[in-house]
Amino acid sequence: MAITAAMVKELREATGAGMMDAKKALTETDGDFEAAVDWLRTKGLAKAAKKSGRTAAEGLVAVAVTGGTGVAVEVNSETDFVAKNAEFQGMVAGIADVALTCADLDALLAADMGGKSVADTVTAKVSTIGENMAVRRMATLTGDTVVSYVHNAAAPGMGKIGVLVAMTGGDEAFARQVAMHVAAVNPAALNEDAVDPALVEKERQIQIDIARESGKPDAVIEKMIDGRMKKFLADITLVNQAFVINPDLTVGAAAAEIGATITGFTRLEVGEGIEKKEENFAEEVAKVAKG
Repeated sequence: MAITAAMVKELREATGAGMMDAKKALTETDGDFEAAVDWLRTKGLAKAAKKSGRTAAEGLVAVAVTGGTGVAVEVNSETDFVAKNAEFQGMVAGIADVALTCADLDALLAADMGGKSVADTVTAKVSTIGENMAVRRMATLTGDTVVSYVHNAAAPGMGKIGVLVAMTGGDEAFARQVAMHVAAVNPAALNEDAVDPALVEKERQIQIDIARESGKPDAVIEKMIDGRMKKFLADITLVNQAFVINPDLTVGAAAAEIGATITGFTRLEVGEGIEKKEENFAEEVAKVAKG
């Protein structure tokens, strides 16, 4: 029986097995879906399916730089204990190295890593370590000079926060200071032009509502809003923030002093935006008691 891509996809989704393992299972069982599931289970390759529904909000961000290109990759696990595991860390480091050659996350997941795809490598590690894992995000940054920084490093090149900074002029020591600033302050954008218009509009509306509560005339309110929005944009943009290394200067001014221009940055923090499910043991017991 011919094994189609759709059959392989269905089996992968049902079992969490890797692509090649799913294809082999279907081949071995002549396309019989249920038999293929049993085949994977007997080989210990369907374990990942039982883990895939669990929230993976811990893990590591790994950074890697070569020449004028840097990447940051977030790989999640369920517990911080696994994030400290040398086997997991080795996999994450390998994924970051592969990411240097990939255009985006989809390309990374499909890329070869030691003879099988990154996606299949992670699935196999789920089976051996016993926790749900996922390559969640990838960011690439290019520039004349690209420098990385990891905050709370768990191992070389990986930790809870990974930062890349791109710059022209200056030196790597200054770029690393800027990366430390980004890790600490978490700016929303490089400069005013790079701020998400939706964020600006949302803040403007909030400020208008606040000002109207004061009962002041519209002409006064408009001036109030202009001033507040300028401050808001200064507070959230990297080049306009007070530099943590020297608060008397903005980051942009500090760069200008040494003939540097910051051209971009990226910051990934483990678990950003993931909603962690809060377990209430008492409620769980009550539900069981009620049947």
